[in-house]
Amino acid sequence: MDKNAKILQGLAKLYPDAKPELKYNSPYELLVAVILSAQCTDARVNKVTEVLFRGYNTPEKMLSLSQAELEKYIFACGFYRNKAAHILSASRDIIEKFGGKVPDNLEELQTLAGVGRKTANVVFAVAFGGDAIAVDTHVFRVSNRLGLANGATPEKVEQGLMQAIPKDQWSKAHHYLIYHGRRVCHSQKPDCLNCTLKEYCDYFAQK
Repeated sequence: MDKNAKILQGLAKLYPDAKPELKYNSPYELLVAVILSAQCTDARVNKVTEVLFRGYNTPEKMLSLSQAELEKYIFACGFYRNKAAHILSASRDIIEKFGGKVPDNLEELQTLAGVGRKTANVVFAVAFGGDAIAVDTHVFRVSNRLGLANGATPEKVEQGLMQAIPKDQWSKAHHYLIYHGRRVCHSQKPDCLNCTLKEYCDYFAQK
């Protein structure tokens, strides 16, 4: 078994129940939640969407809000002006280009205003069961530290992970890496001594 396979096996053993922590009831709700989650915790996003989705959980309902009104709902998530603009623009595209339904493939998801590759990957993998790896700050950091995929940009790391991990494990691996980044491999003070993957870790070996 090579190093990458051992890392994946170790992550699966650590986090057998790894799953998305954003709460949603439809692909559209997930899309909005992922847009809101940029540089914001999932816990905070869930508090915001619990209120927002009571009245505005479809593209049509969302567009009944002005940007200023939406900003008040999502203020706690940070970067609220840009996020509100992206949510409204994406909602408009969903209605005008896709008949009110969130597209179920990566190519069309990325045509939505304000939707980048990371957001598209999450929605494709989680809402539609597609094979994709979304590289957020946790995935980026942990992948580089472990040596699972080295790269200076999220795109480079995504390409590396796609080569290092079997395709049918991409989505699961994405959640494993997020869990490990949140629970052990912290940005400022990684808990290396208690990490069960340290024997495979480039970062620990360099220390």
